[in-house]
Amino acid sequence: MKKFKFSRINTIFCTVASLSLLAACSSNDNEETTIPETASALEAADLHLSDFNAQCSYVDGNWSSTAYLNNTMINTTQTNFIYAQNTKIANVFGQSAVTLKMVHDNTSPNSTYNAISYSNPKKIYFGEAIYVAALAKGQIVPAMILAHEFGHQLQYTYNLPSKPENTARPNELEADGFAGYYMRKPSGYNATWEQAGPGFEFAYAIGDNNTTSAGHHGTPSQRRSAARLGWYLGNYDLSASDFDYNFFYYYNNVLSGTYRTTTPERINPKIDAFIKSKMAELQKIKSGEISGDEFTQLKD
Repeated sequence: MKKFKFSRINTIFCTVASLSLLAACSSNDNEETTIPETASALEAADLHLSDFNAQCSYVDGNWSSTAYLNNTMINTTQTNFIYAQNTKIANVFGQSAVTLKMVHDNTSPNSTYNAISYSNPKKIYFGEAIYVAALAKGQIVPAMILAHEFGHQLQYTYNLPSKPENTARPNELEADGFAGYYMRKPSGYNATWEQAGPGFEFAYAIGDNNTTSAGHHGTPSQRRSAARLGWYLGNYDLSASDFDYNFFYYYNNVLSGTYRTTTPERINPKIDAFIKSKMAELQKIKSGEISGDEFTQLKD
């Protein structure tokens, strides 16, 4: 099982390889419904819309015992938005949208400050509290979180990453890269860095320095550089496996200052020239020379 928490103090996304004792509030995991738009995003932190939520007594061991699942998030606008993003992210990578459920907890609302990608069966659970906090930073941020979680779905499908380590770091950095790729793609979110940068910083400023821990997800500067590298790769059309190859070629070799004398045949010369033109910036992000504030103010 691979898991990492997303809390107000230590905020990171979650992946879970396998779980048991799952219980859904709907008999159809693919069912998508909406609710009346009774609350604005600003009101959502204190409003749980319990009249519209079919409750379960238990979700699974990764959530509070009082958490429950349903198909709605805050209001009709946000519910429709996140389901549309699920489909759009999948389309960018030539996939079908995965089952997406929302997790609420009226008793302990902060317990839902989390998002988890499951491999068996393939699905994503998105917590209400993290959605509300992300939305406060801009509509793009929940989409970025979902793109990161969908990156884990691509890893499950294609047996990625191709460069595993003894920690969760390559899985998480690559998912950060997938999110950056989707945010920039014209067929994806098609964002500018002015829009996306603050969202990436919200998600990746935390990281961790427990480099020998199995749950290590990368330091803040490593996560920033992974998202920025993925953002640059979003200039090109890459399959999930091609993205993986390019991402780790640049991140593990070029970005670390270990240049190969001969560029691998699988690397597109145009991509190579472009990414290498950004290497000085990427290396400064990875080393921490570019601060979090400076990171959000980078140019496209």
